[in-house]
Amino acid sequence: MKNSYTIYIISGGAGTSGEQLVHTVLAQFPDNQVEVFKITNARFKSQIADVISRATVEQAAIVHTLVDAELRAYLVALAEERGVATFDLMGPLIEHLEKALDQPALSQPGLYRKLNKAYFDRVAAIEYTLAHDDGQRPETWSQAEIVLLGVSRSGKTPISLYLSVLGWKVANLPLVISVQPPGELFRLDRKKVLGLKIDAGQLMLFRQQRQRRLGVAAPSPYTDPENILQELEFASKFYQRNGFTTVEVTDKPIESAADEIIRIITG
Repeated sequence: MKNSYTIYIISGGAGTSGEQLVHTVLAQFPDNQVEVFKITNARFKSQIADVISRATVEQAAIVHTLVDAELRAYLVALAEERGVATFDLMGPLIEHLEKALDQPALSQPGLYRKLNKAYFDRVAAIEYTLAHDDGQRPETWSQAEIVLLGVSRSGKTPISLYLSVLGWKVANLPLVISVQPPGELFRLDRKKVLGLKIDAGQLMLFRQQRQRRLGVAAPSPYTDPENILQELEFASKFYQRNGFTTVEVTDKPIESAADEIIRIITG
């Protein structure tokens, strides 16, 4: 039984639709190893010819979502000449609709993405924020529109996620007394870095609730009032020393804190 294969996806745009369908189909073959390569923004015959040459050597298949009729015809003809299997996900439907509607297709690659830019921007913001939670990936913090700082349980993650649903790319970093923040933090534009401030009593309550959810009943340094005060004082001095704007989140719903952050960033 052959359990390895290669599929090339060729698209005039981002190739998202073709990739999704291919992986949906591959889910039906869990024990096979299929490599999937995506070729995006295909605009020239030379790009098509290069992929077909590779597919010929590797005995691979090509899935394509080309809306350009000329490129699509070129791909199909050349692939047939070379004996490469191709699967057209766009052409038949486009041709059918042209006849049914008595109207030529625009043949503009990436048009769906352009028309739905707000949706894709929001998805990208959510993906970025999830990948940059809790101090992850500092090397790409420069791509963030907002960077939130704060001690543990000050609300960084829920506020970040709420902002991402609104379309903001957010990174967040926990401040710990004994841990030096990554150098990338200090190379960021100070205007987009905000420090969260919270009342000590409320912070202790949040931490105690977290401990109970984790099944920790006994007191610990994490919920010790003196340690909490030290952490908050450290954070406050850190914000002031580095010129970071602060946002008070005590007794504020996530929506209110997020609205205040947006006003600061856009003000």
